Amino acid sequence: MRLLRSSRRGLAADGDGKKELAPPFRNPFVHELRFTSLQKAKIALMTVTLFPIRLFFAAFMMLLAWPFAFLASMGRSDSGMEEPLSWWRKVLDILLKVIMRTMWFAGGFHWITVKGQQALPTEASILTLAPHSSYFDAIPVTMTMASIVMKAESKDIPVWGTLIKYIRPVFVSRSDQDSRKKTVEEIKRRAHSKGKWPQIMIFPEGTCTNRSCLITFKAGAFIPAVPVQPVVLRYPNKLDTITWTWQGPGAFDILWLTLCQLHNVVEIEFLPVYTPSEEEKKNPAIFANNVRRIMAKALDVPVTDYSFEDCQLAMAEGQLKLPADTCLLEFAKLVRRLGLKPEKLEKNLHEYGEKAQKTIGKRLNMEEFSAHLNITNCDTLSDLFSLFDENEDGTVDVREFVIALSVVCRPSKTLKTIKLAFKMYESPEDKTISEASLACILKTALGVSELNVTDLFRAIDVEEKGKITFDDFNSFAEHHPGFAEEYIYPDQAGFESCAETPSASVANGFCTDFSPEDQDEEETGPLMKKFN
Repeated sequence: MRLLRSSRRGLAADGDGKKELAPPFRNPFVHELRFTSLQKAKIALMTVTLFPIRLFFAAFMMLLAWPFAFLASMGRSDSGMEEPLSWWRKVLDILLKVIMRTMWFAGGFHWITVKGQQALPTEASILTLAPHSSYFDAIPVTMTMASIVMKAESKDIPVWGTLIKYIRPVFVSRSDQDSRKKTVEEIKRRAHSKGKWPQIMIFPEGTCTNRSCLITFKAGAFIPAVPVQPVVLRYPNKLDTITWTWQGPGAFDILWLTLCQLHNVVEIEFLPVYTPSEEEKKNPAIFANNVRRIMAKALDVPVTDYSFEDCQLAMAEGQLKLPADTCLLEFAKLVRRLGLKPEKLEKNLHEYGEKAQKTIGKRLNMEEFSAHLNITNCDTLSDLFSLFDENEDGTVDVREFVIALSVVCRPSKTLKTIKLAFKMYESPEDKTISEASLACILKTALGVSELNVTDLFRAIDVEEKGKITFDDFNSFAEHHPGFAEEYIYPDQAGFESCAETPSASVANGFCTDFSPEDQDEEETGPLMKKFN
């Protein structure tokens, strides 16, 4: 597979048919920090001097805020929220904002630059914030005391839960199957209250990125079909210790490194209120894409169709970990754009494999590829075709498509993908494959254009027959569970940062996604016939 950088691929159509900026070639879910010797010395000094002092004062400020939040929350009901705040609650609200601002000041955020003007609740009941890259994105929440969408479990956390409940969040429960729909209905109710409820701040990306682009906006914030105010965040620091994403420094490391900086800069810009058109009111996906484009322009960053689901793919804990520049993220994006949902295709993979096996390696042109998949020819399918057209001769091997689809559908089940691939490539006489076939299988499973598997093949082929079976491979993998690190990664560029990756079963960041699954399905639309 190859990641194309052609101009045609660089422009992707969004929901209303307009063209978006080119997708980034930097993985938005990876953040690498590299320090010079001088920076390391400064951090070491700050760790034993400034860090403990700042940590103490920040914790003290949070504890100080707790009784005020507790008092302000006493006796408050949903119906009471639609009445003007009493004078003493207004005083407590101001005190809490001062305490929270002091907490951020103690953490090194001495000046917070605010551009633009925050709209009134009657003008925009929903504030959409992006990019979401850190738990420090809570700064605008504490400055405005706007409501947010939170996991229901967070309200039970000591101290933090009381502070969260004070801002009247909308809670999403994992244990309630209908929670997402209930959350959307509650946001609709508040959004249409004509300013009686506080504004709701929503991070439509649904997870943290490294701010190199704006990933897909979830539709939840746009379903109410009311005017929204876009808010963009910037952290123009020389050393980026703020970013907390899926691959890189952990939550405590980010806190430690940030508190060790003398000064941390954050900019908050309130953009003009965006009022949806009638078409956007009917289609939240178009609404979301158009708001995202405006925010991306203000940030001067590209937009991309990468989403949290792509993060799950990149960070999956299988025996084969994907490199940071894998083409499979691009592949997954194109598959979804065709109207396919990878998580629902796993049960059909065996059928796809059998159909691909019957081609016996015959290379298909674009028309044959479209007919084989029974998908109407379109620009998206043409882009997907180009990913596998490594020879640039207008032909592809459909078996590679099935391998890539298998990885996207079940990224943590490496051996199942390899077994499926062996069935497609093996000789019908003795069920074996050659070194060239193994190289093709593994490079497709990793989403790279080149891969040296000579050492791995020789290690498996102990009898030096020049061919191996899946049983040979499986037995070797069982006895050498770290075979990828030993035989594949060392000689390949781009694998260094993938040696250890966290699980991505749930989104990071402090604001959870609540978009209903059926709404996500509407975003792509039916662009294909039955895939069989």
